[in-house]
Amino acid sequence: MSITGTLIIQMIVFLILVGFTMKFVWPPIATALDERAKKIAEGLAAADKAKSDLAAADKRVEQELAKTRTETAGLLADAERRAQHIVEEAKGRATEEANKIIAAAKVEAEQQTVKAREALREQVAALAVKGAEQILRKEVNAGVHAELLKRLQTEL
Repeated sequence: MSITGTLIIQMIVFLILVGFTMKFVWPPIATALDERAKKIAEGLAAADKAKSDLAAADKRVEQELAKTRTETAGLLADAERRAQHIVEEAKGRATEEANKIIAAAKVEAEQQTVKAREALREQVAALAVKGAEQILRKEVNAGVHAELLKRLQTEL
C-alpha cells in the first residue's frame, strides 16, 4: 500500500472520529460547561446581592442605633427633669415642715416664757408678802426696813 492510500484512509478515519466526537461527545461536554458557567454566574450574582443586602442591613442597623441613642438620650433627659422636680418638691416640703416645727417651737418657747414669768411673779409676790410680814413683825425702823429690802432684793 502506498503512503497516499494510507494517508487518505487515516484522514477518513480521522474525519469519522471528528464527526462522532462532534455528534455524540461534544454536546454533553458543551452542556456541562454551559451549566457550570451558569452556576458560577448565579453564585456571583448571589454574592453581589448578599453584599448589597449586607450593606442595606448595616445602614438599617446604624439608623436603628441612632434612633435608639436619640430615644435613650430623651429618656435620660426626661428622667433627670423628673428627678429635679422631685428634689424641688421634697425641698419645698422639707422647708414647710421646718417652718412648722420652728413655729411650734417658738409657740412652745413663748408658752414656757409666760409660765416662767408667772412662776417668777408668784415667787416675787410670795417674797413681797414674806418681806411685808417681817417688816410688820418688827418695829417700824427705817434702817431695818432698808436692810430687809436689800435682803429681799438679793433673794430676787
